[in-house]
Amino acid sequence: MTNNKYHDIASEILEIVGPDNIVSATHCATRLRLIVKDKDKIDTKAIEKVDEVKGTFFNSGQYQIILGTGIVNKVFEELEAMNVSTIDKSQQDEYVKSQEKGIKALMRTIGDIVVPIVPVIAATSLFLGLKGVIFNDNVLSLFGLSTDIFPDYLNSLVSVLTDTVFSFLPALITMSAFCVFKGTPMIGLVIGLMLVAPQLPNAYSVASGDAKAIMVGGFLPVMGAQGSVVTAILTGYIGATIERKL
Repeated sequence: MTNNKYHDIASEILEIVGPDNIVSATHCATRLRLIVKDKDKIDTKAIEKVDEVKGTFFNSGQYQIILGTGIVNKVFEELEAMNVSTIDKSQQDEYVKSQEKGIKALMRTIGDIVVPIVPVIAATSLFLGLKGVIFNDNVLSLFGLSTDIFPDYLNSLVSVLTDTVFSFLPALITMSAFCVFKGTPMIGLVIGLMLVAPQLPNAYSVASGDAKAIMVGGFLPVMGAQGSVVTAILTGYIGATIERKL
């Protein structure tokens, strides 16, 4: 054993996994991520006995060793010094994506599209919940008040805060899809806004009977894509594919 704890950990991992078995290595905040030739050659129980190792799992060609924040980067530096082939995380992620097929690849793609939008949906949902509590006669009556105390313009302004994301969700999804499918995000945003353009009948109004769809050629109904996630994703895929080919 040496005086360098992280060198010893890296050496043990390298010996158990096998230097010739490692195609490339990288790391994220907590995990050492190895692309290996044959995961069956790795003694997982031996890996988990190495100092500071908190667990392992294998996913889409990556053998991932959980080391923890502040430890993994130091172990990774030691592996680099041992001439282990290393690449950045984005390159390894591209390799992992290329190994996924079928439903697994589809779910990852959908996740890549939706995850960047989740924070704004979560924040807006929180505001929407607060609005439902504050602008509620049953709640206000506990304090001897009613919603009459709020001017009409205040309700309109608060609705801008709570409704915008959901009103233009297809535009956000189309832009995100363009990013995932290697298109230009700004083009995706513009096309997504076209899906909910005010010139088109609102999909919710058409569904409730308050408006009628535009009939193209007398048989093809056209309306806004409010609330349509699948339409937005397909639009992003088709649009980005056409852009790349042109």
